[in-house]
Amino acid sequence: MRFPIQFQKKRRTDCFTVHCVKTIRFGSYTLNCAMCALPTAAPPPAKRKEIYKYEAPWTLYSMNWSIRPDKRFRLALGSFVEEYNNKVQIVSLDEETSEFTAKSTFDHPYPTTKIMWIPDSKGVFPDLLATSGDYLRVWRVSDTEARLECLLNNNKNSDFCAPLTSFDWNEVDPNLLGTSSIDTTCTIWGLETGQMMGRVNLVSGHVKTQLIAHDKEVYDIAFSRAGGGRDMFASVGADGSVRMFDLRHLEHSTIIYEDPQHQPLLRLSWNKQDPNYLSTMAMDAMEVIILDVRVPCTPVARLNNHRACVNGIAWAPHSSCHICTAADDHQALIWDIQQMPRAIEDPILAYTAAGEINQIQWSATHPDWIAICYNNCLEILRV
Repeated sequence: MRFPIQFQKKRRTDCFTVHCVKTIRFGSYTLNCAMCALPTAAPPPAKRKEIYKYEAPWTLYSMNWSIRPDKRFRLALGSFVEEYNNKVQIVSLDEETSEFTAKSTFDHPYPTTKIMWIPDSKGVFPDLLATSGDYLRVWRVSDTEARLECLLNNNKNSDFCAPLTSFDWNEVDPNLLGTSSIDTTCTIWGLETGQMMGRVNLVSGHVKTQLIAHDKEVYDIAFSRAGGGRDMFASVGADGSVRMFDLRHLEHSTIIYEDPQHQPLLRLSWNKQDPNYLSTMAMDAMEVIILDVRVPCTPVARLNNHRACVNGIAWAPHSSCHICTAADDHQALIWDIQQMPRAIEDPILAYTAAGEINQIQWSATHPDWIAICYNNCLEILRV
């Protein structure tokens, strides 16, 4: 991997220099260098920057990369404004000018707790974006606007809704989404792209199943790639536990880990290449815990070089032994965990931002790029 200059490690030199030899003599023969006889070549293109920055009009919280192959360096950003009216903005990097431009901005009730693009690496589904907050909303994105396709509400018999803390979009079956809520439940939704009306596919959703997942609020949910990648998921919550579920056998769950002090667990993330491993973090904790589902309840590693509470975790999409963590200490740290179960003492790379990092995402389609958010800034970093 190439590492940004901003990361605190010596860079590997990827280029080499060819020295022109004007004449080459073999005995009585002399060969002139053919390269010197060619017309002078145009100067090489400017080297791609290692870091790009975008400043939004408001504080940022949620953020994610687009996965479609025809939309390079496109991200969705969610505002964090402590009032009803919030925004979602689609930005894209212009690789010629090296600047981010806002493609569209639309209103969103309350701050988005998570944003995800449909996991469609082949571009065969409609260009959809989902957001969670008071409800799960699915938006259709065009080059200049985003239109609400459906609002998924599982509390139709009540005037009140239980806010959604997070959600996940199944990578193997993009018709499945899972949400987590403060009402102790997880809901699995089925998404349908109906027959075309005119030129537009209609998108709708329905509840496939809802289950009481924890004894208290559920803070995160994530599908696992194990067992075919469609049916297994895990959740974390305020009861301090990590629980694993199988959609084929919902009558029971498996407790993978319980925090010794019963601190709420805020986030979890599955290893993208090895579904035996997942990571989680407790509220206000300065460490990330790595778990092995084959050895429940005992962490196989603790990543604890941060000096303030951790806010985000992102596994490398292309490597089973690299993970990035981000925290209020302004740092994004990349770790190599291949020596587990031996202790992981130090990260292999560290990047220091200009503010407390509250979001981090590792691009699935561009695995040499990581995005972070702090204050009102988005930065993408080459790794």
